[in-house]
Amino acid sequence: MPITIYKDASYQLQGLINQIERGAIGLPDIQRPFVWSNARVRDLFDSMYKGFPVGYLLFWATGAEAGTKKIGENDKQAAPTLLIVDGQQRLTSLFAVMTGTKIVREDYSKARIRVAFKPSEERFEVADAAIDRDPEFIPDIAEVFQGGFLTYVNSFIQRLEAHRQEPISDEEKNRIADNLDRLRDLQNYPFQAIELDQSVNDEQVADVFVRINSEGVKLSTQDFILTLMSVYWEEGRIQLENFCRDAKHPSLDGKPSAFNHFIQPSPDELLITALGLAFRRGRLQPIYSILRGKDLETGTYDNDRRKAQFEKLAIAQNQVLDLNNWHEFLKCLQVAGFKSERMICSDKALLFSYLFWLIGKIDFKVPTPKLRQMMARWWFMIHTTGRYTGSAESAVEFDLNKIKKLDRGDTEGFCALIDDLVDQNFTEDYWNITFNARIDSASAKTPRLSAYWAALNILDAEMLFSDLKVSQMLDPLVTPIKDMERHHLFPRAHLTKLGITEQYRRNQIANMAFVDWTENLEISDRAPSEYWDEMTSSMPQAKLDRQMYLHALPQNWDQLNYDDFLKLRRRLIAEVTREGFESLNIDGQRDSSMSVMDRIQLGESEKQEFKESARWSFYSENKRKSEHIIVKTISGFLNRSGGSLFIGIKDDCSVVGLDSDLATLSRSNRDGYELFLSQLISNAISGNANSYCKVVFHELEGKDVCEVIVGQSSSAVFTASQSDGKTLTDFWVREGNRTVQYFGENQVQYISDHWT
Repeated sequence: MPITIYKDASYQLQGLINQIERGAIGLPDIQRPFVWSNARVRDLFDSMYKGFPVGYLLFWATGAEAGTKKIGENDKQAAPTLLIVDGQQRLTSLFAVMTGTKIVREDYSKARIRVAFKPSEERFEVADAAIDRDPEFIPDIAEVFQGGFLTYVNSFIQRLEAHRQEPISDEEKNRIADNLDRLRDLQNYPFQAIELDQSVNDEQVADVFVRINSEGVKLSTQDFILTLMSVYWEEGRIQLENFCRDAKHPSLDGKPSAFNHFIQPSPDELLITALGLAFRRGRLQPIYSILRGKDLETGTYDNDRRKAQFEKLAIAQNQVLDLNNWHEFLKCLQVAGFKSERMICSDKALLFSYLFWLIGKIDFKVPTPKLRQMMARWWFMIHTTGRYTGSAESAVEFDLNKIKKLDRGDTEGFCALIDDLVDQNFTEDYWNITFNARIDSASAKTPRLSAYWAALNILDAEMLFSDLKVSQMLDPLVTPIKDMERHHLFPRAHLTKLGITEQYRRNQIANMAFVDWTENLEISDRAPSEYWDEMTSSMPQAKLDRQMYLHALPQNWDQLNYDDFLKLRRRLIAEVTREGFESLNIDGQRDSSMSVMDRIQLGESEKQEFKESARWSFYSENKRKSEHIIVKTISGFLNRSGGSLFIGIKDDCSVVGLDSDLATLSRSNRDGYELFLSQLISNAISGNANSYCKVVFHELEGKDVCEVIVGQSSSAVFTASQSDGKTLTDFWVREGNRTVQYFGENQVQYISDHWT
């Protein structure tokens, strides 16, 4: 016999319902938003009535011993011994209809699912007001599954006769009674189930689910952690769901609620924040094992350890769901110039930012005013650079590990670390190279565009040609009669006349500006050279100069070639965005004159890497391998958020210089070395990678050291490598202080998250 991780089981529907009512089978969807339509529920009953198969059920043994109590529940609440992994919506539908239990809709309102049945035609319908008035229908089939079936059948037939005002034949009475009996017999409908053993881990369950689920839906680690909460701490799961429900709508009774204009979080998103706070981890996989009571060193499981970990999570979750904390954190976004959900490109980044705010408050006792200003800068940086998109868990883990090195209560150390991380990402090269390149886009919602809008809010900018403030028009509480428009500075009709018809070119971010609707109509489709003087003729020069600066308009822009205008305006948008960000610093400009040696002494990081050589191998005769490492590192920086590669520096920060490398070149000087690097990058990295790279030489301890300053690429880049005589295409990303290769689906998802 083959070894399996499951066993087959067979259930009748009524038996499943009884076990759900007793709590032996965990069915969390009764308390979670139900996504099936009522029509789909109706069709499920119709299929069962006709004897059609409706799919298998997939259970997972929880390992909870009989009588195990849930945390925070009364003595009658036992932990389920089985959890439904696949078939949740079907079981929820059947349980809700047959027992009359209310389900929770996507807007968190509670409602009954009523399925009607017309016995004379054996037809199921979704109950409505018309059906309720039609005696030919049973408006709610839940009535059929209650006691006194024969009495119910006779009562229905009598009601039908009164409606028809004529006797019903014995033949029809028998047919109606048979059909109702067949409906009631759905209680005995057989379900085949697969029960996975309790020894199976979450990864195996997810794999089984994907392999046998026809829809190919994936289960995430947070799905399994929410499942664990259903088993051992359902109260905590309900708290998450209630908070998310309250965040969707303003409070009707005037009491404080989670409602806001920035985010409507889902329970699994909030859970990630709570888990990060409880265990100071960004990666969820180890947390799942910890919550199951696993000792990560010995691999053993312990119920007392599991209970202690859930209690730790409960403390953290209370902090996350504290309304004072929640709304005080959201003030940081307002300080950073962000006004509403319209400006938020990543909910994940927002909630991870909340995690760091909570750590600053709880662990390091940062005073609220200072924390608000500091985290406003932090949010501006992580949102603009996309630090917590794509492989967010790795980036968060990297930042949390830095915080772990600080002493608890070291307020100044925490503040200095956050400031350093901001500065390491918002470098001169980021503003001068990366930001410009990444704003070369026609997307109406990108992090860089939101950052520019935020800067306009911070700098109290007016709309172009208007006294109205941009911040007023971005306020989510303001609903203009005709919505404010991001107007085409070079109108589309005018560009069409110039032969520019591609939507991507016409709708460039750099061709759009906030203009009041009235002025937009006046501009119409005229060329800038035709409307600019007319629109500004009565405007005071000082006001005109300010509006031109804030709206990033180059001098004599109305006379420029369109592509030249776009190029110049992108640079000016970057300058305005940077000014808005830097005005958030209440301490004034920070000293950015750190020496090269001081920077090197900080060690390797997400933004900094050291290599002894780019050509000469200190450990082998394989020069190609050394060159590939250089290419891989530069590619990783390009695909992340840029950084500096120092060549001639060892991992321990000591200086070895470039002499060994230079000796291998025909032109053994700095010019020859720069040419070598330029050719290496051009030959091995896709796209115009050299345009994002700048080579700088330093003399340290009497030796030459090369720094390759790398910006963030405006599109994904790939490297060419050789293996067994074949040329391979690789995709590298910087993660923390290492460069990681992405494959398959992870690669596709990362590219989608970063370049859309």
